[in-house]
Amino acid sequence: MQIPLINQTVKACIELCKECHAMCESTIQYCLQLGGPHVEASHLRLMRDCAQICQTGTDFMLRGSPLHTLVCGVCAQICLRCAESCEHVGPGDAQMKACADLCRQCAQSCQQMAQARV
Repeated sequence: MQIPLINQTVKACIELCKECHAMCESTIQYCLQLGGPHVEASHLRLMRDCAQICQTGTDFMLRGSPLHTLVCGVCAQICLRCAESCEHVGPGDAQMKACADLCRQCAQSCQQMAQARV
C-alpha cells in the first residue's frame, strides 16, 4: 500500500485540526468548571461536535481519503458555529476567545481544503 504524499497545505490543515480538537476538549473542561451559561447543553454539544469533526477531518486527510474535501467542508461550518458560540457564552473571557480564534483559523483552513481538488 502506497501512502499518499501530503503537501504543505494539507499538513497545515491537519495541524490546525489537531490544535482545534485539543483546544475544544480543554475548553469543555474549563466550561464545566465555570458552570452557568458555559454549561448550556447546546454550547457543550457544539464544542464536542467541533472537537470530533476536527479529529475526523485529521483522520481523513492523514489517510488521503478522496472524501476529505467533504469532511473539511463540514468541519469549517461546525468550527465557525463553535467560534460564535464561544464568543456568545464568554465575552471578555480569554479562554473562550482563544478557543473562538483557533476555531476560526481552523475553519478558514478547512474551507480551503474543501474547495481544493487535491
